[in-house]
Amino acid sequence: MRFMIIVKASADSEAGCMPPQQLFVEMAAYHEALQNAGVLVDASGLKPTSQGFRVRYEGDQRTVIDGPFTETKELIAGYTIIDVKSRDEAVEWARKFPNPQGPGKTTYIEVRPFFELDDFEPGEGIDRFRELEARTR
Repeated sequence: MRFMIIVKASADSEAGCMPPQQLFVEMAAYHEALQNAGVLVDASGLKPTSQGFRVRYEGDQRTVIDGPFTETKELIAGYTIIDVKSRDEAVEWARKFPNPQGPGKTTYIEVRPFFELDDFEPGEGIDRFRELEARTR
C-alpha cells in the first residue's frame, strides 16, 4: 500500500526560508531509515508557490494562473511517499516523521493512501494505465 506523507506549507516556507540545518539532519536520518527498511518510494521539498502556477479549467478553456497563492494551510511544502504492508505500518512511520516546523512547534502532517488500479472498475482506461505501469517498471 502506498501512502503520501504531506508536509503543509507555512508562512516561512512560502517566503522561501530554508529550514534550519538540524531539521535537514533529522529528515535525512528519517529518510535513510525508510530507505533501509525498503519502504521509501520518493521524497522532496517543493519551492514556494511564488515559483509555481495553477491551471484553471472552465469548460474547454484552460487558464494559467501564476503564484503566489494565499491560504498557506491549503498548500504543500513537501512530501514523502512510502510503500508499506498496511495502514498500521504507515501510522508507525508517520509518527516518526520529524516535526517539519521544528522542535516545540505545533503543526501537522497529512497522510493519505494512494488509489491502486485494483480499486477501480475494470475497463479500457484502467487497462491502458496497467500498460503504462508495466512499461515504467
